[in-house]
Amino acid sequence: MERLTTGDIKTIFLEIQSIVDREKETLTRLDSVMGDGDLGITMSRAFHAACDEAEKSEDLSVGKLFIRLGMVMAKTSPSTMGTLLATGFMKGGKSIEPEEQIGLAELATFFEVFVKGLMDRGKSAPGNKTIIDTLYPAALAIRSAVHEQKFMAAAIHDALDAAMNGLEASTRMKAQHGRAAYYQDDSIGKQDGGATVGTFIVRGFFQHITNTGSNLEH
Repeated sequence: MERLTTGDIKTIFLEIQSIVDREKETLTRLDSVMGDGDLGITMSRAFHAACDEAEKSEDLSVGKLFIRLGMVMAKTSPSTMGTLLATGFMKGGKSIEPEEQIGLAELATFFEVFVKGLMDRGKSAPGNKTIIDTLYPAALAIRSAVHEQKFMAAAIHDALDAAMNGLEASTRMKAQHGRAAYYQDDSIGKQDGGATVGTFIVRGFFQHITNTGSNLEH
């Protein structure tokens, strides 16, 4: 698979929804340690709403579909994480309009702009123990794969590796943003819920693009 259509994006969102539903209690547990404890619920609501909208959508442009789904997420899950993800999907989608199919170069652009949208909206950066610490290295991995002329499956494999390594690294960081920042040094050693959500998003792309799911050791 070297090109993604709106049909692929719809399936990718279903993959992410499935992962979030399966790990909802994990997100709730992680968020209960340093947050409001509602991350599992809000993420499940956000991706269910996005998938419902995707099923009805007749958009042929991949970018326009991302924008539409981001708008729905903003409306149905106006939490901090819901707003951040909505911004990322809308900004990322805008960057690849009006393409009906996207290849690896466009996917790299989407992820780069997605992450920049998160950083701008959240006034955050890599190293602050947030979702950026998993999505930023994933975006870098995809762009590197473009330069190395890799196939899309290899690129998203690299991206998932980078995201998982980012999650591990972020656990050793001190939280700088949101409610988690109140814990200061006590946040070190604790897994961040937002960073975990970032890995779920990359994994959703990975599972669809490689069509292997849990058969690979990740």
